[in-house]
Amino acid sequence: MVWFNSRMENNSSRVGRRRLLVGLGFGLPALGLFGGRIFADAEQGLAFEPLQLTSRQWREILSAEEYRVLRRDGTERAFSSPLDKEFGNGTYVCAGCFLPLFSSAHKYDSGTGWPSFWQPINDEHIGTRRDFRLIIPRTEYHCARCGGHQGHVFDDGPEPTGQRWCNNGVALRFIPAGESLPALRSGIDD
Repeated sequence: MVWFNSRMENNSSRVGRRRLLVGLGFGLPALGLFGGRIFADAEQGLAFEPLQLTSRQWREILSAEEYRVLRRDGTERAFSSPLDKEFGNGTYVCAGCFLPLFSSAHKYDSGTGWPSFWQPINDEHIGTRRDFRLIIPRTEYHCARCGGHQGHVFDDGPEPTGQRWCNNGVALRFIPAGESLPALRSGIDD
């Protein structure tokens, strides 16, 4: 009887693993289909209009690397962005639509090779979603106005938030203090 019970438990765990793997096989691709761009919703009462352009329009206004990161959720090589070592006073805006995302007052050197911040300039300027691309769940964040991929947020940052908003430098533009922020992009003529 012990042999029979142990064999049943073994089969039951195999079936459980099999169901999990089959579920992941169907579920992960569905995340790609339904976990697409998340735009700010006018019903949220945000102070800006969402910017929705076609892929063709985005390709006309972004560099190839900006397009790969912002529109295809790419990641630039670590230590490749000059913004990683930019510590002047100013504002970091989305390279896609120019929405202000981070302040230099919240920037720190995380040692990861990507510009890192301990909080966004305004929570309403950032959208988040769960990302399973590396199998383990992460929190991806993007510009709430244009849906442009920025990076991932982790819970290993400094006080007071304990967060590390790890950003692709190519997804940002730095505007030094004293310079006017660019007007929000309204289309391909900007």
